[in-house]
Amino acid sequence: MVSVTVSAAGRAPLARELPVTLSFDDKTLEDVTVADVKSAIAAKFSKFYTSRQKLSLKGEKTALADENGDELAVKDLGPQLGWRTVFLIEYVGPLLIHPIFYHYPAVYGGPRVPHSRLQETVYVMTMLHFIKREWETVFVHRFSHGTMPFRNIFRNSAHYWLLSGFLLATVVYSPAYSAYSPYIVGTAREKPKFLLGCVALWSVSPFPVARARCRTNEYRSSRSSGDTIRYGFSLVSFPNYFFEILSWVAIAIMTGSYAAWLFVAISAFTMSTWAIKKHKAYKREFGDAYPRNRKAIIPFIL
Repeated sequence: MVSVTVSAAGRAPLARELPVTLSFDDKTLEDVTVADVKSAIAAKFSKFYTSRQKLSLKGEKTALADENGDELAVKDLGPQLGWRTVFLIEYVGPLLIHPIFYHYPAVYGGPRVPHSRLQETVYVMTMLHFIKREWETVFVHRFSHGTMPFRNIFRNSAHYWLLSGFLLATVVYSPAYSAYSPYIVGTAREKPKFLLGCVALWSVSPFPVARARCRTNEYRSSRSSGDTIRYGFSLVSFPNYFFEILSWVAIAIMTGSYAAWLFVAISAFTMSTWAIKKHKAYKREFGDAYPRNRKAIIPFIL
């Protein structure tokens, strides 16, 4: 039998009896894992479930992955949300916000004016985009991390609810983009060929994104050395990010809206940061087996 002492790293209202000593029968200290300790804490304090815990060596802040020690500290990470729920909440924002500004133009305070073909097209494209994202979340995505602190949902959702939701909707469905607006009349924005060209660019993106996400999930689940499925993309490590950016570039070109370009800029920066970090991790993991000329997110460039 081995005993591990667990104290509180900061406030722990769900485990007021800390510090406690946990005993593990028929195990040596080397055999006791972080997962074992978390399970034992959850068994003793029922509301302090494992995904809410952060274990570290006493006096240190770095979370333990699967290391051992005879004296640990546990931190309460707060209420958690599953990542699938997080994504569903994030993407539902634009699906709720865009119909309000599109179907109820009274929010702009003036007389009702007919929608331009551009407004109609952007509305359909945006709704289809986020319906697809919700579908992928339910049926395609596989999540490597189980949960996220509940408090972070507001920060994460702001990107979609405020930028591609509220800001984009208020600008694009405003009278400035209506059928009689000088910004539309007599310009390329009312020409069917221009609109169809933007739709064509946009339509290139959804299906490759869905396929790329499926293949990303395939190679995440495959761990065999030298597996070509795991790194089977010829030009970039994360084509799903690249095509995601491309789809919003199409909407930005179509509208010429600062709101659309702002969303493109912030999204591209965020996804590029993720892609570069993960790309480096893949290169470390596979070494010389990983294609040297493959970029992280933008073919031949980044």
